[in-house]
Amino acid sequence: MNLPDQPSTFRAPLPAERPWWWRLENAAGEEVAVVGDLGAERFANQSDAESWVGEVFGDLVAEGVDAVTLFELERRVYGPMSLHP
Repeated sequence: MNLPDQPSTFRAPLPAERPWWWRLENAAGEEVAVVGDLGAERFANQSDAESWVGEVFGDLVAEGVDAVTLFELERRVYGPMSLHP
């Protein structure tokens, strides 16, 4: 039995629809793989991305993240930015 494709309201957003994302890094500047929502968040705009990292930076540090770098698609916007005081 073939089922129709999922309606667009149920599909994951395309990178072009949520181009902003954070590269999560350790103290050596290597990318850190974080399991779950913290590692896969993408955002529609820079403001949403910056608000999110401000809300969850403590959780990121607990997962071994020392710094973050903001990207819009493949363009580095800024960073690395330390998550420590």
